[in-house]
Amino acid sequence: MTPLPPDWQATFDAYNAALTRRQFFRNSGTGLGVAALASLLGPRLLGANTASADTLRTAMTEPWKIAPKAKRAIYISLIGAPSQLDLFDYKPALKTRFREDLKSYLGNQGERLTGMTSGQASFPLAPSIFKFAQHGQSGMWISELLPYIAKMSDDLCFIRSMKTDAINHEPANQLVYTGSMQNGKASMGSWLSYGLGSMNEDLPSFVVLHAKHSSPFSNVQAISSRLWGSGFLPGKYAGVSLRTQGDPVLYLNDAPGIPRELRRRMLDGLGELNRRSYEQIGDPEIQTRTQQYEMAFRMQSSVPELADMSGESAATYDLYGEYSRTRGSFASSALMARRLVERGVRFVQIFHRGWDQHGSLPRDLAAQCKDVDQACYGLVQDLKQRGMLDDTLVIWGGEFGRTVYSQGTLTETNYGRDHHPRCFTIWMAGGGVKPGTVYGETDEMSYNIVRDPVHVRDLHATILHLMGINHHRFSFKSQGLDQKLTGVVEANVVKGILA
Repeated sequence: MTPLPPDWQATFDAYNAALTRRQFFRNSGTGLGVAALASLLGPRLLGANTASADTLRTAMTEPWKIAPKAKRAIYISLIGAPSQLDLFDYKPALKTRFREDLKSYLGNQGERLTGMTSGQASFPLAPSIFKFAQHGQSGMWISELLPYIAKMSDDLCFIRSMKTDAINHEPANQLVYTGSMQNGKASMGSWLSYGLGSMNEDLPSFVVLHAKHSSPFSNVQAISSRLWGSGFLPGKYAGVSLRTQGDPVLYLNDAPGIPRELRRRMLDGLGELNRRSYEQIGDPEIQTRTQQYEMAFRMQSSVPELADMSGESAATYDLYGEYSRTRGSFASSALMARRLVERGVRFVQIFHRGWDQHGSLPRDLAAQCKDVDQACYGLVQDLKQRGMLDDTLVIWGGEFGRTVYSQGTLTETNYGRDHHPRCFTIWMAGGGVKPGTVYGETDEMSYNIVRDPVHVRDLHATILHLMGINHHRFSFKSQGLDQKLTGVVEANVVKGILA
């Protein structure tokens, strides 16, 4: 290792002394603001003759906090948008309208069409070919494609009246997972990590899993890290992706010949340099880097234990299904999600791609459902058996719905469906939602919402509410604006689904 020059300290201090104009005004403003606040509050700043100092500090610095129903959340993100018509939104009357041309109807609705169907000469109505049955005490209609999810219908809360603003995948996914169709926004998991912090200092508060799909037919969309990125929030709040092959996290092991003690001394020295730099420059990203170095050091011990599933019982593997022993499968990812939240991870997001059935829907949708059905059942039941479901929120859904008309050729056994933002279905479980509930209703063609619409922003407000956050007051200053997950448009907590 090359030794530092004798004058390194003077050079370092001179570099840090080069305070920029922006840093000067930021630091000055902060100092003046604190002084003004102290003069206004007086003894109350220290908690004298009022509530405790901790309570006052929370009210001042975290005014968004409310009593939570859930401590943690698992979001099962089905990229590509599963068909509500073929899974949950049962429309038996459509059987008699097979091949009815909806072209004039769509014209009257002012429908936005994608480039994939806008040139079709006709828009033939395509009823679902799958059988539906009622399940549980609530009598929920669920497709034959999801027999395991049907078995736990009384544990679930269905929202059949979801809607969104986007008609194509990338903007729709950004809206669902970041609250905006614009780039550069913070993801939902990052917001929760920022607002609620960590419950385990040895693991990230936000972890992302990318499940491999077993179907060879699936149309798999590419997704970007924007869906789990921190955007304008400090980088430490971004989701940490665990790999499905090799080490769960790259460079987790120390290099050959580098003992643990030497790595600790190196980090301590680097931390001291960063501390001095932060004191003079004030760039919050310096603190972020230091915290990430320390997290990586702690993860060297915590992640190998997390990834070692040899201690899971045969009964647990049977609960999640045959693929739960195959690393990287959806079933294995669902089991890993339980292990993560069990160890204090705040938000786990499982991405499962391949739900974009523009053609050959009966074949491909069946394969996709088989991939996730039992594992979703296993996850919810596993949490329930361990006493964790009541304070763990599970969310299942895609970015929009699918059309009632067929894209491309329609036969009695085969069809495809295009994108449909006007209505779709998701379900939730645990964490303060009302089990055995169906909220919202669509018309006879699952085309428009006729009762209790729920916009994506309303879903965000509800998730924040269940996690103990008032979305009206939860913001972060960036580019001169108070940025929010729910944006500037009015969003409402869906009170009808709260337990």
